[in-house]
Amino acid sequence: MEAIRHAEAKLTVYVHPSNADDVRRAVARQLNTLLFSYEDRFDGVLLAHEFQVEGRKAKLMDGLVPYFGVPVHASMLLFSPQPGMILEGKVEMLGKESIHAIVLGVFSAAIMSDDIADRFRFKRKRDGGKFISKSDRGHEIKRGSMIRFSVKRVDTEMNCHITGSLVPPHTGSMLWLSVHDAKYASEINNSKRKSRDVDIKIEQSVHDHTTVNNEDTVTDSERPRKSRKRNDDAN
Repeated sequence: MEAIRHAEAKLTVYVHPSNADDVRRAVARQLNTLLFSYEDRFDGVLLAHEFQVEGRKAKLMDGLVPYFGVPVHASMLLFSPQPGMILEGKVEMLGKESIHAIVLGVFSAAIMSDDIADRFRFKRKRDGGKFISKSDRGHEIKRGSMIRFSVKRVDTEMNCHITGSLVPPHTGSMLWLSVHDAKYASEINNSKRKSRDVDIKIEQSVHDHTTVNNEDTVTDSERPRKSRKRNDDAN
């Protein structure tokens, strides 16, 4: 998935003196608090990280509680969707006016009727209904389907809520595309190994994130920053 990227960064993590006996663990816990939330400084959502503490010296902060700054070199896995990118998600809910999907099991995406109607028509069923391609009745999208869609807008105020489209080529049901779309079919084998690696890292990050204890630690550049919306009309 092209919205997932690797990045390297030099950070300063400020640690409370009570954690001086295990600095590495304290740094890891603080970085874990940033997981699965949008960060302006990273221009994306942190999915996973690895880091190395650089040097054996730390800088003390002025104040009543003398936090000390630990320099680290971090390797980060980021989710940074941009307009025009192709994403994959699982359909959680759909109706005549919209399709709602989950990307990477975490991020919500919505595709509205204006970005569906040109290619699909909605057929209501007892189980909620499904979208059927106007050109091939075998191309269906229903609850539980895995779909590929193009990014139209990203709302970072809602932690990367995505507005998508099924209008561009090579979008729709991934099952159908794997058989009838040569471009997508050629990408599958190349991406399988990479996807497995990403899934393993994200799964580990979810585990780390849910076991973080509250500690009196603070990271450099923690001042609130104004979030922004990305859309394909901005360019």
